[in-house]
Amino acid sequence: MAKPTPTDVEVKFEGGNMITETDLRGRITYVNRLFIKMSGYEKDELIGKPHSLLRHPDMPKCCFRSMWESVLKGEPWEGYVKNLRKDGAFYWVIVLVTPKYDEHGEHCGFIAVRKPPGELTLEEIKSKYAYMLSEESCRRENN
Repeated sequence: MAKPTPTDVEVKFEGGNMITETDLRGRITYVNRLFIKMSGYEKDELIGKPHSLLRHPDMPKCCFRSMWESVLKGEPWEGYVKNLRKDGAFYWVIVLVTPKYDEHGEHCGFIAVRKPPGELTLEEIKSKYAYMLSEESCRRENN
């Protein structure tokens, strides 16, 4: 499935909790109704796909490196994420990602719960992420 072309259209996440679960490789195994609604995808378009399907190109890669480092050590990770919808629009969330364990105590995946961000903090994050992206671009040009 090809990623959509991003637009400048923002869809506000007004409330509730969007929940997803993934396997250890980040492939989606569960989505709740609110996540389906906000993403613009149908359930069967999401299950089995890599969660990175929703990664907006404005997101610095170092945010996801940090997330993977934390959750693979069994630690939770929380951060602001700009997600890409199926229609190319975007939405912002605060996401908490935690390890998921099976009935034998074996690490079997991850659970992510998303809530709406506060507007003042979101403006700070947008500025910080724009700076981080420009730094990533500079490093690529200098290598």
